[in-house]
Amino acid sequence: MTVFEVDVPLRWADLDAQGHVNNALVVDYLQEARVGALLRSPNAGILGSGVVVVEHKVDYLAPISYDAEPLRARLRIGRVRAASFVYDYGLAQRGRPVARARTSACLFDFATGAPRRMTAEERAWFESVAEPLEPLRGLGEYRVGEIAHEHPFTVRWSDLDSYGHVNNVAFLTYVGEARVAFHRQLDPEALRTDGASEPRGMLLIARQDVRYLNQLEHRLEPYAVRTGIARVGTTSVTFAHEIIDPRLGKTFARAAAVLVHADASGRPIPVSDAVRAAAERWPAHHA
Repeated sequence: MTVFEVDVPLRWADLDAQGHVNNALVVDYLQEARVGALLRSPNAGILGSGVVVVEHKVDYLAPISYDAEPLRARLRIGRVRAASFVYDYGLAQRGRPVARARTSACLFDFATGAPRRMTAEERAWFESVAEPLEPLRGLGEYRVGEIAHEHPFTVRWSDLDSYGHVNNVAFLTYVGEARVAFHRQLDPEALRTDGASEPRGMLLIARQDVRYLNQLEHRLEPYAVRTGIARVGTTSVTFAHEIIDPRLGKTFARAAAVLVHADASGRPIPVSDAVRAAAERWPAHHA
């Protein structure tokens, strides 16, 4: 079994309004870890030619607080195919597990706009370190209904990566902003959405899956996140998202996320009647 260990430093700016590291930044840490591991390997050159993320599955096990000591990421490589491979991660803070995740990635030729097959040498190295991985069950495929909560967003120039398209981490920021807008519309005092507010509670993300369908590019016109509710439990809600071009109807990604409603101290509390009513208004369904 080959395990790659990478230290990932924290930044003070990674904290969100709830005082812990934002969920999207956890995926950024995973990106830093896999890039760090790949740059130390014989296959470092594939980063220059093109590697794109196809899918993320992330279990959030505990909140991450700011610390001068870096996080420790442990990576393994799973299934290897002609043009793709899988990463498995365990992320820990001072020895405490804070996240586990799985990423499917694909080699990509940006000149042709299509995946490219590995060379024999590239595949030989991946297969030399790969191992069977236990399945990480997904949340399932959802489709947002015809009537959905819609949140416009603009792509920032800084959202682009070295490949010239929107980085995979930014997609999680877009759907996160959409959920904040969703809750603000239902109850402006439910979350901290301005400097003077005193929120009654917080939302703790437990799981998030993202499937990338098309590359997203910078432009001045806004895109949109369409959001629906797939399931409401006692203290948790499963959201479904679609990132779309509202002019053309093109879909760039689909995501699902499980969020736990908690009081100001982090203890789970029942989902509000307003959210349950929203599930009727903006439903999502299994695909």
